Amino acid sequence: MARAVLSQADIQRALTRISHEILESNRGSRDLVLLGIPTRGVFLARRIAETIARIEPDAPEPAVLAGAVDVTMYRDDLGRTRTRTPSPTQLPPGGIDGKTVVLVDDVLYSGRTIRAAFDALADLGRARAVRLAVLVDRGHREFPIRADFVGKNLPSSTRERINVRLVETDGDDAVTIEGGDE
Repeated sequence: MARAVLSQADIQRALTRISHEILESNRGSRDLVLLGIPTRGVFLARRIAETIARIEPDAPEPAVLAGAVDVTMYRDDLGRTRTRTPSPTQLPPGGIDGKTVVLVDDVLYSGRTIRAAFDALADLGRARAVRLAVLVDRGHREFPIRADFVGKNLPSSTRERINVRLVETDGDDAVTIEGGDE
């Protein structure tokens, strides 16, 4: 049985807060690039970019550049996980050189996806700085990786599953948790 953790309104509030925190940390939207990790991270990155554009309406257009970075072929666990079709990496015009890149993902768990994203970024250019924004941080890191911007810290058992649903892919916005010691 799945238990609701975040509603649509909770997700929107979390993304708005993350957007403000990114702007504060970067001292505005200048030289800021958001790169979502497929699948849901791409949609979250776009939502954050749209929110930043609303927060800073006088910023040069576009206020923040959003794209996608596919990490499939950079993963160290390809032989142990289900195969996923790679998605195209989409960099904004001007690339990432000298920019502050904010990687955006839905759930931070072991850190393996983010480690793969660092490898992918190294092949794409040289960012001035790399930050990490996640909707949910559930703990259980296998790599020393910490998110800079977190929508919800959700300590969980390794037997539990965190499900992020977004309108763009699933028809509604929700975060649920299921499994564990039932």
